[in-house]
Amino acid sequence: MKTAIIIHGYNNESEYSDRSRPAASNDHWIPWVQRQLLLKGIETQTPEMPGFYKPNYEAWKKMFERFDLNEDTILVGHSCGGGFLVRWLSESNVKVGKAVLVAPWLDPEKEIDENFFKFEIDKHIAAKTAGLIVMYSRDDHSSILKTIDILKAETTDIQFQEFEDKGHFVLGSLGSAELPELLLNLV
Repeated sequence: MKTAIIIHGYNNESEYSDRSRPAASNDHWIPWVQRQLLLKGIETQTPEMPGFYKPNYEAWKKMFERFDLNEDTILVGHSCGGGFLVRWLSESNVKVGKAVLVAPWLDPEKEIDENFFKFEIDKHIAAKTAGLIVMYSRDDHSSILKTIDILKAETTDIQFQEFEDKGHFVLGSLGSAELPELLLNLV
């Protein structure tokens, strides 16, 4: 049975504490994509990663590896969640289904715990998937564009999809809680 796991991004402490905001795992386009996949018969999980305004790789890995990860598992990561998947795929020997990283972030400016992204990127990371796609927008934050440059320089066989006007693929820059371009990459 096909399954999907969507890993949210990082918010700072004030964003995390803002009671008017939904949980990160239920924000932006995540609920819409989850619903679309569920309607297609793909069991989809959107875990709330622990301590995400102070992310700890080992804690995220422990939460993530609770799920059955195999060639029928679709992975989606947004921002820090995409960076997490780059590290997990680089260090893991598990082969998974499709993987899509939306505006992945590897923290090139070292804004969070330096150990979260302290790893060597596997040049052949895409071979551990049934296809690895990176979606990014030219008008995103400079740290995301630096991450894209790192991935282009250090990996092979990743399909990069460039957009002009999607910002960081969040509600404010998209103007919508839907992301049909992502759904097309998943099914």
